[in-house]
Amino acid sequence: MKVKYLTVLAIAAMMFLAACGKSDADLQKAVQDKLTADGVSGVTVAVNGGVATLTGEVADITAKNKAQASAGAVEGIKSVTNNLTTKPLPVATPAASDPALTGKITENLKKAGCTGANVAVVNGKVTVTGEVPKAIYGKCVQEIMQSGITGIDNQLKEGS
Repeated sequence: MKVKYLTVLAIAAMMFLAACGKSDADLQKAVQDKLTADGVSGVTVAVNGGVATLTGEVADITAKNKAQASAGAVEGIKSVTNNLTTKPLPVATPAASDPALTGKITENLKKAGCTGANVAVVNGKVTVTGEVPKAIYGKCVQEIMQSGITGIDNQLKEGS
């Protein structure tokens, strides 16, 4: 009789423990493993009462949303508090001044053999005049376009 009683008691205890679910520490490890598997980095996870809290800095809003979805997909997580921040956008490098840009484009055109082209830059907008051989016209225009300009007034002519 004692054996039956102890067996029933042991089974009841095991069922009670199984019903309790995973511990917060287990859930925290499961969320961290899921984030790693999904390629999400820079995230720290804390779990309390089945609620996962994400902190840290990620590259962009897409990574932030992916981290939240990954954490929420872990069985046993009731909800996700997403306190992640995104890295600031890079600051744009100011455009070169007009004289510097004129010099840069003129030098690049000379290197490309476009000696008949004349360059003038006003407020970052380039005006190109003159005449270059037809065979290198495309190369000359390409050199101008790759110089970081904001606009072009192409008056360059193709010679023979």
